[in-house]
This record gives sequence, structure tokens and C-alpha cells, in this order.
Amino acid sequence: MDLLEIMQTRRSVRSYTGAPIAEEDLTKILQAGLLSASGHAARPWELIVVRDKAVLAKMAECRVGAAKMLAGADTAIVVVADEEQTDVWVEDSSIVMANMHLMADSLGVGSCWIQGRLRNAPDGRTTEEYLRELLAFPERYRLEAVLSLGMPERHPAKTELSELLTAKIHREKF
Repeated sequence: MDLLEIMQTRRSVRSYTGAPIAEEDLTKILQAGLLSASGHAARPWELIVVRDKAVLAKMAECRVGAAKMLAGADTAIVVVADEEQTDVWVEDSSIVMANMHLMADSLGVGSCWIQGRLRNAPDGRTTEEYLRELLAFPERYRLEAVLSLGMPERHPAKTELSELLTAKIHREKF
């Protein structure tokens, strides 16, 4: 498959079979994240891999209404970044998430981006505070997002190129 085809098939997957992800596939997903572009090659990110089912169940409560799939996931990858290292840590971390999301789908692994930055947990804390306490990442590291991973129960249909909103493309001027 070429890259455009991978992008067409990439869909958010929230329901998993419970089957484990092969360690080789997880390694490739992490490598895709580490290969991400970064402003001035700062690479401010750190990746926290969680496979412990009890911790995943707690992580499922990290955000109001949007993280429940973590309870059924095989793995979660939490992307945090050192905000003191660069002012573009959000953008750099987003590229990491996108690369891992695409790689997961290309390997047949279901994934879903769970936004963490600027989100809240049901208990009134921010999602970042909740996960910092649970995963013990330092104060100077800021949460971008969590990537849930699991073998998909089903995979949504690919996006057809004819469905793209080409009216959003402007040439020379808006």
C-alpha cells in the first residue's frame, strides 16, 4: 500500500477483540513516533507505554466521555513533552501521534487518538493532572494525547478520495 492508501484506510477504532498486539508491531508503531519531524530537531517528546490492564482501566477514567475504550485496549501510548525544550511541543507531539496512528492502521492494529491537552477528568482535575498522578511523569512535561491500541473488532470503511472536501483547497488566495 502506498502512503495515500494508508491515509484512506486510517480510521479511529474504539472496539477491540482483546487479542494482544504483536511486540514487533508495537515496536514499529513506537519507531514511527520516534521518526517524527520536530522543529529544530528538538524532539521534546517522551512516550509512556502502558500494557497493564489495571492501569489501562484507570486511564479509561482520565477524560470526560472520551477515553472509555482504554479499558478494552491492549496498549496505550501516552505522549508527553518537555515544554521548556521548545515552544512548538504541541505541534511536535501531534506529529508523533499522527505517525503512530498511521503506522498502527497500516499494520492492522486499531487505534484512537484521545486528546488530553486542555481536557478534564470526571473528578474535576485536568486529564493531565489525572494521568501525571497515575503515570508519574515530571511537572515540566505536558500531556498532548493518548493513543489507544488494540486488535480491531471491525474496521470502518476507508475514505474514498471522491468524498474529500476539495472545496477546502484554495490556490493563491482564499
